[in-house]
Amino acid sequence: MKKLFIVANWKSNKTINETEKWLHDFSGEFKRNPFSLDHKEVIVSPSFTLLEHSRYCASNLNLPIELATQDISPFDEGAYTGEINAKQIREFADYVIIGHSERRKNFNESDEMLSKKVELANKYGLTPIFCVQGKETQIPSDSPIIAYEPIDAIGTGHPDTAENAEDIASFFKRNHGVSYVLYGGSVTSKNVKDFTQMPNIDGVLVGAASLDAKEFYEIIQNA
Repeated sequence: MKKLFIVANWKSNKTINETEKWLHDFSGEFKRNPFSLDHKEVIVSPSFTLLEHSRYCASNLNLPIELATQDISPFDEGAYTGEINAKQIREFADYVIIGHSERRKNFNESDEMLSKKVELANKYGLTPIFCVQGKETQIPSDSPIIAYEPIDAIGTGHPDTAENAEDIASFFKRNHGVSYVLYGGSVTSKNVKDFTQMPNIDGVLVGAASLDAKEFYEIIQNA
């Protein structure tokens, strides 16, 4: 059985109290309806301000989750006011999402900048989850996990077809030597299996649906 990555991208949502409630609700779902997580890696990606408390609560609740950040500085340590670098992130997380379409659009992130981010993530032992929007997207070397997120499917409620996502996943594995390909874009508990049952799709990157603990739990269960 292949390994599946189920990633929650909370984007710019939740306070500390809301995060704590989500984690307790998520824990409650596991207690009420336990199932095996063999071959499934569950990753939650909160805002930077929530990382430490998320790690603390997840540990206390003995939750089977890993943490990721939604971004990373393209610079190492130093005089880069406002930036959060890979060495700092490594104290709280094991994964980092890089190149999400929202950051490319809203913050004008270039291919060169994204390559620097991937390089620094790898330098400090973080695993990049590199987002691509189609076959034309450039992928930095040493990007073991990519997430295909068609722009028209992000936050629209209109996901891509599983067949097209499979074609994209197969393309990147054949042509770029990528180990794992995730699908992201309007993923729900009702459609997740359509994607994860495809031979070359190794999980999902979940946005809006991950904000609800019960729905995200059902996504993991149904994947």
